Amino acid sequence: MPEPVEQSPEVGWYVYAVLPASGAPPSPLTGIDDAPVEYVEFGELAAATSVMALDRPPGRRKDLMAHSELVEALAASTTVVPVEFGSVMADRDSVVHDLLAPGADYFSQLLQRLEGAEQFNLRGTYDEERVLAEVVMGEPLIMELRRRTRDLPEGTLHPDLVRLGEEVSAAMDRKRAEDSDGILRLVEPHVLELRERPGTGVDRVFDVAMLVDRARRQEVEDALEELAEAVHERIRLSLTGPLPPYDFVEEPAWA
Repeated sequence: MPEPVEQSPEVGWYVYAVLPASGAPPSPLTGIDDAPVEYVEFGELAAATSVMALDRPPGRRKDLMAHSELVEALAASTTVVPVEFGSVMADRDSVVHDLLAPGADYFSQLLQRLEGAEQFNLRGTYDEERVLAEVVMGEPLIMELRRRTRDLPEGTLHPDLVRLGEEVSAAMDRKRAEDSDGILRLVEPHVLELRERPGTGVDRVFDVAMLVDRARRQEVEDALEELAEAVHERIRLSLTGPLPPYDFVEEPAWA
């Protein structure tokens, strides 16, 4: 009997980012599954892609890490528009006809806007104990509610306890808004754009993405160091970056 023929798995073109066609790094790069990166060009645009087997969808942590590392490597040498993780197209032609061609104006304008810029994320968090003490001392109603409920047995359901929780939460929201507005007003003149990032937490003051002119990076870092020193007793500032401009890429209208 003839031996069964082993069929090759179906493949697709995984897309990492869009960049200027002239900006592809000279050194070869690899992406998911260590596949070599290929640049599919359309006019002045190029998509960074790699071929991947479609017998499983990209979703492992290893895949996400490979995606992120490649986009970061590209962003270190050229301007990039990151593409959403898990974007797989049928073939090279579909990369051109379904991505680059219909999005040519969008990508060109976005690349121009992002040229020479990099993203940093700035997060502010409270010294929770200190700020809660400020809230209590600054709000007479909260002080009174604390006095009334201080000696209640643990686990007691009492209207004053509910009211106390509501008042503390509202006061923290007001303080958070005041502190966030004050700090970000000082940051804004040093950056090109600010975008709020989602997040929650009692200690959270703000979490923003900053689009920074690469030529002004040292100025921004110096300004943030000075600001961190001024607020360090109440608020801790943490800075991460540079990063690809993930937070400054909007969903295109044609997608």
